[in-house]
Amino acid sequence: MTTSTDPQAAALAVMSGLTGPGGPFELTREEVLGAPVTVFANRARSLGELLSASVQHGDRDYLVTADRRISFAEHARQVASLARVLREEHGVRPGDRVGVLAANSPEWVVTFWATVSLGAVAVGYNSWWSAAEVEYGLAHTTPKVLVADAKRRTLLPAGVPGVAVLSTEEDLPRLVVQHPDEPLAPVDVTEDEPAIVLYTSGTSGRPKGAVHSHRNVTSVVEYHRMNDAFATAFGDPTDPRDKRYLLCLPLFHIASLHNLAIPRLATGSTAVIHQGAFDVDRVLRLIEQERVTHWGAVPTMAYRLLQHGDLSDYDLSSLTAFALASAPSSPEFKARLQEALPVAKRALADSYGLTESCTALTVATPMDLAETPGTLGRPIATVELEIRDEANQPLPEGEEGEICVRSPYNMLGYWNDDEATARAIDPDRWMHTGDIGQIDQGRVRLTTRRSDLIIRGGENVYPAEVEGALMEHPAVLEAVVLGQTSDELGQEVAAVVVVEPGAAVTDADLGAWLGDRLAYFKIPTRWRFTSEALPRNATGKVMRTRVGL
Repeated sequence: MTTSTDPQAAALAVMSGLTGPGGPFELTREEVLGAPVTVFANRARSLGELLSASVQHGDRDYLVTADRRISFAEHARQVASLARVLREEHGVRPGDRVGVLAANSPEWVVTFWATVSLGAVAVGYNSWWSAAEVEYGLAHTTPKVLVADAKRRTLLPAGVPGVAVLSTEEDLPRLVVQHPDEPLAPVDVTEDEPAIVLYTSGTSGRPKGAVHSHRNVTSVVEYHRMNDAFATAFGDPTDPRDKRYLLCLPLFHIASLHNLAIPRLATGSTAVIHQGAFDVDRVLRLIEQERVTHWGAVPTMAYRLLQHGDLSDYDLSSLTAFALASAPSSPEFKARLQEALPVAKRALADSYGLTESCTALTVATPMDLAETPGTLGRPIATVELEIRDEANQPLPEGEEGEICVRSPYNMLGYWNDDEATARAIDPDRWMHTGDIGQIDQGRVRLTTRRSDLIIRGGENVYPAEVEGALMEHPAVLEAVVLGQTSDELGQEVAAVVVVEPGAAVTDADLGAWLGDRLAYFKIPTRWRFTSEALPRNATGKVMRTRVGL
């Protein structure tokens, strides 16, 4: 345990001991796909290696729902049985794709581990997709087997040629016990072989399939293990195996798969799965029932939590950590959340990452947020981060430009899209995020997504900045800022505002409000007010292309 009275110095000292030479999470430099990358020296070399090691956790809970419990030992038996079925009955071989198109369930997780144990590639299709999008995804990644629930099977094109479709309701429960004595025998793979394809959120254009390697994901696991060790060094008495994580974001998203379900298998801790649509009362009762310790939410969920009102009827005393991710939230919103939710007051964290990055690129600790509201924190272990100009040259602190990163978490590329891959990842393995931000005192601040940038009369307007200012108004529940074509200015600034129930506010009111906070050219000149929630994708991001003025 550290004894320093300077929290920042103490944290640096602990981290140095963990990641320095000879430390359990030693960082070293290795060549990855032809480029020098900082990596964890002691990582597992494949997901199969993690799976084999998981049997040591025996009868401890791995997957829990409101009415089911699956231990690590039972999970291993189910995975081994299903893997044999996939191999012998459906001919799944290394490199083949096995898709999952389903809501969150233990069957989703078991299918994933059975797939990667065969050296095959698990494809997580977005369960919010339309029939046309499902048809596109199947044609794009051509799975040999598709596991789907009843609701999504109605979206499948007739026949699905060349694809065996297995149901989560009838087939999986039978197949996971078909060979109860089958031993776990993961196929040997190399680190940089594909393991997972997850589709980008697709707020505009066709979704792209981000390809993640075994190295990518085992590196994420090592990062989570390091965080457990860091907490222990700072006096947390909780055995990492006793931590219980609420899984309520979709498993086709990195927040739930890469950063929850997979690490829990490796650390011996528990994933408590909320099933069905997000419902505040059901979620909070599940936290009570299962004594959940960690909850990661998107801001949309947190908004609903605040709307729910008084939370004192729920026993949330087990919660020790609460994190926001996947979509921006303002300092004012975080303050409201901290006031309403005790764990947020003690331990609120924020982060910034992409589907393409497998995990967070930066994390803002409670200390970071207290010192610099609005920050997204510092780069996590192994991440190199630079702000670059349009000529691809690094910029100094305080300058605004594109966020570029290099780490062992960076995806291999996009499935069957060499052109998009080349735009995203350069030969030195630096990934160009397309996001605009800056670094101040080592901390990252996100200004906007590049694709959302509005250029009004030659002046750059960043929607996130305007949206954040709008969200500070007490009558505003949600807001999205868009660019509208203008003959005179090129683009004008427009806003769609969701008002609080019972509130009365006009464009003049909000214009005056913004006038005290922003430059005149950033103030919207076109407005639409509504009581309907903004359309969001499964990760909480506003689908701007579906917002009408």
